[in-house]
Amino acid sequence: MVAPAGEAELAALIGAAHRDRTPLAIRGAGTLDQMLRPVQAAQTVRMDGYTGVTLHAPRELVFSARAGTTVRDVAAALAADRQHIIAEPPDYARLMGSNSAPTLGGAVAANLSGPRRIAAGAMRDHVLGLRAVNGAGEILVNGGRVLKNVTGLDMCKLLAGSQGTLAVLTEITLKVLPMPEASTSVVVRGLTSQQGVTAMSAALGSPFGVTGAAYLPAAAAARLGEDGPLALLRLEDFATSVAYRGAQLAALLGNGAAQWDRARSESAWLAIRDAEILPAADTDAIWRVSVRPSRGPAVLEAIQAAGGDGYLDWGGGLVMLAGSATVTMHARVMAATRAAGGVWTLLRAPVPLRAEVPVVPPEAPALAALTRRVKAAMDPAGVLNPGRIFAGV
Repeated sequence: MVAPAGEAELAALIGAAHRDRTPLAIRGAGTLDQMLRPVQAAQTVRMDGYTGVTLHAPRELVFSARAGTTVRDVAAALAADRQHIIAEPPDYARLMGSNSAPTLGGAVAANLSGPRRIAAGAMRDHVLGLRAVNGAGEILVNGGRVLKNVTGLDMCKLLAGSQGTLAVLTEITLKVLPMPEASTSVVVRGLTSQQGVTAMSAALGSPFGVTGAAYLPAAAAARLGEDGPLALLRLEDFATSVAYRGAQLAALLGNGAAQWDRARSESAWLAIRDAEILPAADTDAIWRVSVRPSRGPAVLEAIQAAGGDGYLDWGGGLVMLAGSATVTMHARVMAATRAAGGVWTLLRAPVPLRAEVPVVPPEAPALAALTRRVKAAMDPAGVLNPGRIFAGV
C-alpha cells in the first residue's frame, strides 16, 4: 500500500505502473470497499492523505479541495460561511461498517448524490473543474473555477462516476450554494407504496419547491420512531417561505398531513441520505436501484415478497434495497429492475458475491465498445482499478 505525498509523486507512480503493466487499486478512505467488484491489484494507492482546502470564494460560490479531504471536513469549512454541497452526497461509512470518513474524491468518483438530487441535480452537475492523473501518468486539468466555463471537453462529467477506472482525482472544484435558513417536512402517514408515490408526485408537481421526497415502509419508518409507513416531503428556504409553503403543501395533500419541525426533519433526512433507516442486517447485501418513479413501488414490493425490504427516495426514482447476500436474491433484484426498465448497483456485498455476479447492468454492445475505447484512451495499459465495474475492463 502506497500513499503519494502529492500529485507529481502520484503521476510518477502511475507512470511506472503503466510502463510495467502493474495493476493498481485506487482507494480513498475505504468506505466504499464493499461496493462493486473486488479489484485484484499488485499495489493499493491510498489518496486519503492528500488533503486540504485549496480555494473557497464564498461570494463566487466556488470551493476547491484535494481529493482526500473528507466530505465532513468540506461540509464544516462551507458551514463556516453558511454554505453547503448542493448534491448532499451520502455518507455510507456506518452502512459499510467503516470507521473512516468518506472523501470528496470518492464521492465524485462514485457520483453519489443524496435526497436533493431530484431538485438540484447529481453530484457531477456541480463539479466545475478538476485535476487528475490518467492511467499513463499524465496530469489532467479540466474545467475551471468559474460558473460559466465552456472550454474544451467536459471531462468532469466523464470522470464523475468512473470509479477510479479512468483517472485518479487529485483536486475537485465545486459550485456551492447558501445553506437554507429553515426547513420542514410534511408527513403523510398510512400510505401504501403506490399511494406514497402518488403523494410525492403531487408534491413535486406543486409550486412549493420540494427538495426531498421519500416513502418509508413500516420497517424503515420504525427506525424514525414511527409505527407505520409514511411519505416525507422536505421544504427548505427562508423561514417565512418555509412556513407558508409547508402549510399550503399539507393542505394540498390532505389525509391528515402534518409537519415536522426543523430538528426532526433534518435528523430524518440525514438517516434517509445515509441509508441508516434501511432494515439491513450486517450480513445483508444492499442495492441502489434507479428507475422511473412510477415503477419504484413494483421493485420494492417484489423484493419485499422475496424476504427483503427497503425504501423509496427521489420521489420513487431511487429504491434502496436490503436482502440476503445470495445469488438468488441478487437475481431477484436484477429481474425486478429489468421489468421496471431501471438499472441497479450492488452497493454492499461480500467479496464472493461481488466477484460472481454483475454489479451493474451489462452494457449494450455499442455502448460496451465505446466504454472500451474510452478506457483505452485514458488508461492504455488497464492499470487503474481493473475489473471494478465490468470484468476484464
